[in-house]
Order: sequence, then structure tokens, then C-alpha cells
Amino acid sequence: MAILQLALAQFDFPVGAVAANADRVRALMREARKGRADLLVCPELALSGYPPEDLLLRPSFLAACQSEMDRLAMESDGLAALVGFPHSEGVVYNAAALLHEGRIAQVAHKCVLPNYGVFDDKRWFEPGHAVTVTTLGGVRAGVLICEDIWQPEPAAAAARAGAEVIIVINASPFDTAKQVQRETLLSARAKETGCAIAYLNMVGGQDDVVYDGASLLVNGDGSVAARAPAFVDVLLWAEFDSVSRRWTARDWAVASDSSNEAVLYAALVRGVRDYVGKNGFGGVLLGLSGGIDSALTLAIAVDALGADRVTAVMLPSRYTSDLSLHEAHAQAQTLGVEYFDLPIGQTVDAATQTLASACGELVDLTAQNLQARGRGLLLMALSNQTGKLLLTTGNKSEMAVGYATLYGDMCGGYAPLKDVYKTQVYRLARWRNEAGTRDKGPGANGSRAAGSPIPIPLAVIERAPSAELRADQTDQDLLPPYDVLDGILKRCIEGAESQADIVAAGYDADDVQRVVRMLYASEFKRRQSAPGPRVSTCAFGRERRYPISSAWH
Repeated sequence: MAILQLALAQFDFPVGAVAANADRVRALMREARKGRADLLVCPELALSGYPPEDLLLRPSFLAACQSEMDRLAMESDGLAALVGFPHSEGVVYNAAALLHEGRIAQVAHKCVLPNYGVFDDKRWFEPGHAVTVTTLGGVRAGVLICEDIWQPEPAAAAARAGAEVIIVINASPFDTAKQVQRETLLSARAKETGCAIAYLNMVGGQDDVVYDGASLLVNGDGSVAARAPAFVDVLLWAEFDSVSRRWTARDWAVASDSSNEAVLYAALVRGVRDYVGKNGFGGVLLGLSGGIDSALTLAIAVDALGADRVTAVMLPSRYTSDLSLHEAHAQAQTLGVEYFDLPIGQTVDAATQTLASACGELVDLTAQNLQARGRGLLLMALSNQTGKLLLTTGNKSEMAVGYATLYGDMCGGYAPLKDVYKTQVYRLARWRNEAGTRDKGPGANGSRAAGSPIPIPLAVIERAPSAELRADQTDQDLLPPYDVLDGILKRCIEGAESQADIVAAGYDADDVQRVVRMLYASEFKRRQSAPGPRVSTCAFGRERRYPISSAWH
């Protein structure tokens, strides 16, 4: 009987931070040695960060990665370590180096290169031609890299080569359906091959992608032995028995709330925290309107960064209701953030007077957008003045149909709700309030004293949504109810269904035609929108790439 002790590094390895990532690997190697691990496992492209994109076209970047890998290899006495890195040999491979006894003992190359969704591996990498199987502590172990496990042949090849266990290193992006897909897939691979599987995933936010960790141990019979918490940086200890082909997880934490809302909220919190931190911003600010989108964004920002790094700004016009004024101020007080009230009346009046000689009286849409742009002007000025990142608060439903003002409420450097439908916004707001003083899901950072007011005012959740850019305005003046709108959009965007298919599913033909027309007509706006965390199966931008100029509807 052979027992293999693993330390699985579910950590964030930032893109481009080659020296810092190497230092993290060194520290993890020391910790793994103390824990008597036989093998430390680090995620896909841990040394370079994932995805390094066109940094991979720079020889100096590739040379730096190789230099750090060579130094790490020399420090690998007494421990084996599997570390993802870009391997340059005239062409570039997505690779994993097995460091052992002071040298690079083997290099595994990723064989299956994904080129769909958020992935562009074929732009940068050449595919490997053979699966790597090695012997560690008397155990035959296959090494696969991310997409390799999603196709049956690499795992089958590892099994044919005698693998008893398959170690898979990953940078697998989060979306709301991904974990169920992973578990189903890994269970199938284990049953097909008889091999147990250690599935290690990266964690952290990188621009418009978030990695959830949520690593897995799967026994040789396909049963799940352990699940790591999502959005938590942790060194995971595991013991593999080669006779039973089963895992024993040592002290793996269990999330107190693994509901869909808890995990989605944690994804948004992690996305904000890492984008702000990795880009060197001291804090964030946002326009707090008294509406649900900005209220949820404020709660996310506070949980991500702490109240002392968040500024909320109310920018009222003559159409701003007393309810909006009261609830925005109340939420800012509850969450303890810096708060300013900056009326936009004089700014809008000055712009209107300046335009009078060229435009005369402004039409209704122009007058509405001028208010939004007046707010954008002031918020961007505050961002410049304070050095804080401006968060834009629009959601996916609005981005889809263009219910947003370019250079107005779309101003900002990061959009936490960009891939979150309006109906999800309501569910998240209610969840966040119900979470109260309990752990707000994996990866959340904020806290609230017992008995203190809820973070998102009920009046904001229960009110009719409105941009408040003219008297008695509601969103449903121009849009179907959000449950109808989101149903149509999900079928069209995530489901890629035709208008006829959506109508056949029970939606009104006029609503469908209007929504789809707005969706395609708004592509030019979305191209100019801020990045935000991808949390769905089809996000705007990196994933859903439609032409701006197109006659196809």
C-alpha cells in the first residue's frame, strides 16, 4: 500500500507578478514541508498568473518565468512541487513543471486548448502531444491541465499509462452553473478510468473574470470525497490511498452558506476587492441614488473593502424623491461610509443654458441624459480628486437593452453588477439582508453588529424602480416588467434562442421583438462600458462578442 500526501494551494496568483508569485510558491513549499507533504500542487500558470494574454508574446516575460522556475527548482529538496508556468521552446506551451530533488524533473504540457467562451488558448499556446504520468511516493500519478480533464482522452491515456490518481491543475472561471458541471464531469472521468482525481482550482479576480477555487477530491468510484470552500485562499491537505483509490481530506473548512446567492455574492465581493487591490486604488466611490442597484453595489463595496475605503455620493435633481434622499442617507449611515450630498441642479442648468443657442429647448430624452451626464461629470471629478475608483452601478438587464446613459450613469472604472440580471439583484439584496450578522458567504469581508439596521433598506427593495430623470417615471414606462424582460434576455443571450422560440415559450411577440431590437441596437454602448465580473454562462464583452454594425436581427 502506498500513501501520497498532498498540499493543494488554492490561492490567487496575480497576472504578471512573476517574482511575487515565485515567492508565494517558496512560502508554500516551506509550509508543505512542515506538514510532511510529498507533493505541493499549485494552479494552472501559477507563476505567470492566468490569463497573461499577450504578455505571452513578450520574450522578456517568458524569460522571467523560466528564470524564476529554475530558481524554484533548485529549492525543491525534500519536496516535490507541481507548478504551472508558460514553457517556451520556440513555441509556447501551457505547462506544469514537476520540481524534485533540486531540478525540473518533468514538464507536462496542456494537450487540449480551449477556444470558446472566455478562453483564447490557441492564440498563445501550442498543444501538447502526450499526457505526463510520473511516480511519486510509490504512486503513479497523471498530470492534466484544466481543459484536459473536460475531454475523455487525456484521462484515458493517463489510465492506460498506469495512473492511479490524476492531478488536475486549473484556472477555471466561476459562473453560476460551473460547480455542478465540474462535479458531474469529474465523477464521470473517475468512473471511466478508475482513477481518483485531485482537482485544484485557482481563486481570485482578474479583470472581468473571477476564479472561485472550490477545489475537489473525487474518489476512484466517482464519489466526491471533499469540497473546498469557494473564494477562500487556503492550503488544502489531502491523503491518497492507492489501494482503495480514496481520499482523506484533512481539516477542509465547510462554507456556512453554500446557496446560489451566497456564492454569487462572494464572487462579486471578490471581483471588487481584487480589481481595486491589483490596480492600486486606495478605495472606491459610487453614486448612491436611493435605488436598488446602487444600494446593492454599496453593500458589496463595503463587504469587499471595509467602510473606511468607500465613499457614497447622492446627486439629487428636482426629480429626486424624498424617499430616495432619505433611504440613501440612511444606508450610508448604517454602513458607516463617507457620504456627500451634491445637488446637480446648477450643473444641469448651466449646461442647458450653454446649449440653448445651438439646440433651443431640449427634447425630453436629451434633458434626461443631461442629468445623468451631469452626475457622471461630478463623480469622475471626485474620482480624479481623491484617487478612488468610481464604481458604476448598472446591471445586466440595463446593459442588455441600453437602458443607461453613455458618459452618464455608465461612467466608472468597474461595474460589479454588469453580469447580474435585475431579478438577481433583488434576490441578492434580500439574501444580504437575511444574512445579517451571519457569515455572508465564502469570501465576504464585512461585518455588522447584532441588532443593527439591515444593510439595504427595505423601502429601496420594495419601491418601483425608476431612473428619476423626469416626473413620475418608472422603468416600466419603457421596459417590460423585469421578470418578463430577464426571461426574454436569458433565452436570447444564454440560450441563443430565436425570437420564434422565445414566443413559443409563452412570451408576448411584441415584447420579444422590442427587447431583441434593443439588445442588438445597444451593442455600441456595451463596447464602451466598464469591465465587471463574469458570473453567468454568457457575459457581455470577453464572451459574447457581437458586431456593432450588423444587418442581422
